[in-house]
Amino acid sequence: MKLIRYGAPGAEKPAVLDLDEEGIERAFDLTTMTSDITGAFLASGGIESVRVALRKGTLPGVDVSAERLGPPIVRPSAIICIGMNYAEHAAESGSAPPTVPIIFLKTPNTMAGPDDDTRIPRGSSQTDWEVELGVVIGRRASYLDTVEQAADHIAGYLTANDLSERSFQLEQSGGQWSKGKCSPGFSPLGPWLVPAEEMDSSRLRLRSWVNGQPRQDSNTSDMIFPVDFLIHHLSQYLTLEAGDVVLTGTPRGVALSGKYPYLSAGDVVEIEIEGLGRQRQTFVPA
Repeated sequence: MKLIRYGAPGAEKPAVLDLDEEGIERAFDLTTMTSDITGAFLASGGIESVRVALRKGTLPGVDVSAERLGPPIVRPSAIICIGMNYAEHAAESGSAPPTVPIIFLKTPNTMAGPDDDTRIPRGSSQTDWEVELGVVIGRRASYLDTVEQAADHIAGYLTANDLSERSFQLEQSGGQWSKGKCSPGFSPLGPWLVPAEEMDSSRLRLRSWVNGQPRQDSNTSDMIFPVDFLIHHLSQYLTLEAGDVVLTGTPRGVALSGKYPYLSAGDVVEIEIEGLGRQRQTFVPA
């Protein structure tokens, strides 16, 4: 089961992709159940309600084959990001692996659909790609007592590109990173949201390509801090609301390494996470 939002930016409609009796993936309309895929929908048991409706066959079909896909979750209250959560990426960044999670924030208005064009920021010379596993919170998480409790607060997972402008992030930052993370369109999400119980987040292959050339190729098993630990840890410092998105870090193979050029207008970035789908962004001038 895959939750999607389709349509023009700002006018997306909710739907679900699922296999029919013949094993063919089809789209089913969710507007009879919810106006959109919101945090409130997730917190109220929306995913299980969709699953029940699919079993009963009560959802009407809908054709989304020619439609734009938007981010599979409505704008969250926060996008929380984990920095340097893969040891080899820390090394290519010139840093030792962290001993505690490093966090920074992206503004929610950076969200974009998985295949939307992305504008190179004005004045940018170091726009970079970062394939990441995204975690969508299913219900409020605050001061969780144990790491094991984290699983009960996760709605599902999605593919994310934590786009970055490295000069803004590291040279013009004043010591924090968000200047390089918050340009419009710098958080493409999707194509879909897969319920947590259908994925093993600890063993997912992550890959990226630029103009068809391989860049990143790693596995979430190489994370320094795994997903459940991160959600528990974050809950000790901030309240995660239903619908919030946590980006869990990127593996080695980005332009910051010095091995590859930064992005320019006309470049095409593709990223993919096993079971969570593929994105494709064409970069255009500011």
